[in-house]
Amino acid sequence: MKHRIYIVGIGPGAEEMMTFQAIRALEESDVIVGYPVYLNLLDARFTKKELLSTPMTQEAKRCQMCFEEAEKGKTVALVCSGDAGVYGLASLMYEMGKDYPDCELTVVPGITAANSGAACLGAPLNHDYCVISLSDLLTPWEQIEKRLRAAAQGDFCIALYNPSSRKRADYLEKACDVLLEQLEEDRACGYVENIGREGTTAVTCTLKELRERQVNMFTTVFIGNSQTQLQNGKLVTKRGYHL
Repeated sequence: MKHRIYIVGIGPGAEEMMTFQAIRALEESDVIVGYPVYLNLLDARFTKKELLSTPMTQEAKRCQMCFEEAEKGKTVALVCSGDAGVYGLASLMYEMGKDYPDCELTVVPGITAANSGAACLGAPLNHDYCVISLSDLLTPWEQIEKRLRAAAQGDFCIALYNPSSRKRADYLEKACDVLLEQLEEDRACGYVENIGREGTTAVTCTLKELRERQVNMFTTVFIGNSQTQLQNGKLVTKRGYHL
């Protein structure tokens, strides 16, 4: 019998925004592993389980802990915010899992920030869209620029993850400058801070205004396509229906 490890996307963290599958996986687990911020978001009944964590930038160690605990005969859940397969640890777990053939991995999907943030703003991703992270921790900035230009050229709606941090305070401004090479200044945009958590804030603006805004690492940014409009305070991207 293989040792079971769940790789669980917990969405924004509130239980009401988790799937039943995610809740069931957490209930079945003996050990829950995760970044401390994510563990603190869990309901009290889950915090009675064995909780293990590592600081930021120690993701590989966190994954290693999952395999070590599973090989002790425990059912393990590794929690990630949003969806574990969108900038989460699902792929790293599969990479490392090659060395642990006795462990069975199950990915449990969660609501990623692009979808939960879009819901706060209206319907900005209602047509073809792409998700781009502005973090250059694992991806060179030159590659990020190429992706931004390609998304603008393809007229995609865009969701930007990791738009800012203390070390990357001007990255959203830099991204907007790249997009403004091809997009008009009044392109409809928006951003949402603390999605699904206390203090959720949704703001709409133009691309020119977005360039001057200060956001933090808990913010997801949305740039509309050429058909996106601001309607009664909501961002709406048309599908193309004839009314």
